[in-house]
Parts: sequence; structure tokens; C-alpha cells
Amino acid sequence: MKGDAITTLSDVCESVRYGYTASSSTDVCGPRFLRITDIVPDSVDWETVPYCEIDEADKDRFALSVGDIVVARTGATVGYAKFIRESVDAVFASYLVRFRVDATKADPTFIGKLVESQAYKSFVQSRIGGAAQPNASAPVLGSFQFRLPARYAQQRIADILSAYDDLIENNRRRMALLEEAARQVYQEWFVRLRFPGYEHTRIVDGVPEGWEKTPLESALVLQRGFDLPSQDRSDGSVQIYASTGVNGYHNVAKVQAPGIVTGRSGSLGKVHYVYEDYWPLNTTLWIKEFRRVSPLFAYFLLSSLNLEQYNGGVSVPTLDRKVVHRIEVVVPPAKIQSLFGEYVMPMFSQVRQLGLYNDKLRTARDLLLPKLMSGEIAV
Repeated sequence: MKGDAITTLSDVCESVRYGYTASSSTDVCGPRFLRITDIVPDSVDWETVPYCEIDEADKDRFALSVGDIVVARTGATVGYAKFIRESVDAVFASYLVRFRVDATKADPTFIGKLVESQAYKSFVQSRIGGAAQPNASAPVLGSFQFRLPARYAQQRIADILSAYDDLIENNRRRMALLEEAARQVYQEWFVRLRFPGYEHTRIVDGVPEGWEKTPLESALVLQRGFDLPSQDRSDGSVQIYASTGVNGYHNVAKVQAPGIVTGRSGSLGKVHYVYEDYWPLNTTLWIKEFRRVSPLFAYFLLSSLNLEQYNGGVSVPTLDRKVVHRIEVVVPPAKIQSLFGEYVMPMFSQVRQLGLYNDKLRTARDLLLPKLMSGEIAV
């Protein structure tokens, strides 16, 4: 907007701090320990954020408050940011930087929306180049320059963008409910063994007749993903999958859909169902061959294995596909898998449509922000 002051992220903050170096704890005590992997999704699911042990002095220094902004400073997700919207007993990890906005200088929610935007990610990416392990210091992350409109305009822009975020969050919750409904069907059929016709099926050696206990490798084959450095990526609509989920876009697909992807390095346990042709990065394992299972059944099967328990890494969580391939699983007949697919696919179709709608909302929001900031659209 004409006449607005030019400032930087650091200039409107009262403090900028690197995160705390610690290990997460399996004990349900202490503060939550927010990591890079927790800030990549649309919203932070605090129920999945682990706890950590920390003394009171450090806890005070690294505590998170409503209005804080945390930004990833390393790895493939460098520049990803989250605005802390709710009061939670939490501290933040060393690979994050906390920006605490001075409310006398700028509206914290407005700054949070700005830093969460694609414009900020693009700025950070342009500053770190195509390094194999991207890194951005706090001064680099804080050097993001922008026009600071009047306070009333900041608040109005934040309100407009929040309306988009609220729609995205509502859709995300609906998607989660649909996936949970499908998961309950899987549990009922393949864990509790109340599948269609179970009343007339004998149990032989602990499994229904016609079902088979077998190593996972005889049901499906996992393959390590492919390298794709930032400098080799081209603009396109092909989703790039990292261990945490979608990590960007490219113009070439490496694997045909439907696909199943899970983490190999860094973040373990989360399984992703992929609807379109895609590119799995080398931090993932993807199903190269569906030998005796359908993609939908394979998705729930892998999700049920709690793959994080097979972590073989020391400093970085790592999943060895050879270990996973040896896990004994139960494979039902193709007919039962087909019936399961017919039952839950409508739920997955709704999840896909809601996901596509959210993509459109994000695109519209990101296109709207610079127009609101420049005054092209009045607020």
C-alpha cells in the first residue's frame, strides 16, 4: 500500500531464538517438544507431538506462547512456518527458529499469516540455493522484507486470510473423520475378523480359512525413493513426497498412481495414500509392487504395523525395508479385499475431493495476499 513502511521480519520482533537441543521422551510428562515434522502439515496436531525432559530455566527460555512463529531452518522443509494459535505447554526443537512479534510494532496474527505464506517459503528457498542439505540461519530467515500497512489494515488482512484457513481446517477435519471411518471398517474386518461371511468361515491356525500368514515381502515390495535436489526441480503439478508428506512439485512423475508412501529417514510411521502419479524422494519407501494386496488394503496394512517401532537409526530415525519385509502379516483372499475396496473407496473419493478443494483454497489465499498487501484489493 502506498506510503507503508518497509520493514523485515526481524525488525518487528522482540526476540529471535534458536530452538532447544534435546531428545523426545516416551513418558507422558513435561512439555510437548515441537519439531520440524510437526509443523509441515496444515495444522499442528499437538496430540502427536512428543514430550521432552527440560529444566525450568530452559523451559522458560524455549517456551512457546500464542502469537509466536516457528520456522524450519534446515532440510527439505526449510522455510516452512507455523503461527502458534493456541496456548500449549510446549518448547521447540533446535532445527526451528522462534520469532516473537512485538505487538507494539505489528499485529502478530498478520505477521503469522505472512510468514506462513508461499511468498515467505519462496523467499527462503531463493536464499539457500540448491545445497544438498539446505540451511538457513536466523538472520537469513529474519531478513524477509515487506511493506507494513497501517494497524487496521493488518488486522483486516489477517481476518480475510483467516477465513480461508478456517475453511481449510474444517475440510481437513472432515478428511480425518472420513479416514477414521474407513480405518474402523479395516479394524472390524481384518483385526476383529468380522468380515462379510465370517459367521460361516472356520478359523484354522488362528486365521480364517483361506487367509494366509506370510512375510510382508510376499504381499508387497517396498522400494527406496529417488533423489531430486531443489535445483533440479521444475515447475509442474506432480507432487513430490518426502517422509512427512508432500514436499513440493515437479513436472515429471517417477511412479504411477495409486501409490503408497511411508518414511524411510527422518520421520517414520506415517503412511500416505497417493491419488496421482508422483515422485517419492529418497527419504521415503514406496510400494513398487502390489503382489498379493490391493493399494487400499496395503495402505491400512502398513498403517497398522506401527513402523516407527522398527527404527534402526542412531542420530536420525531410519527404516530398513529388509527388516520391514520380514514382518509376518495376514493376507485375506482377493475377493474380501475387493469388497473392502468397494466399501471404503467412496470415503477416499470424498477425501480426495476435499483435498483438491483445499489446494484451490491455498492457491486463492496465496494469490490474494500480495494483492491485499499492495492495495490492489481494498481492505
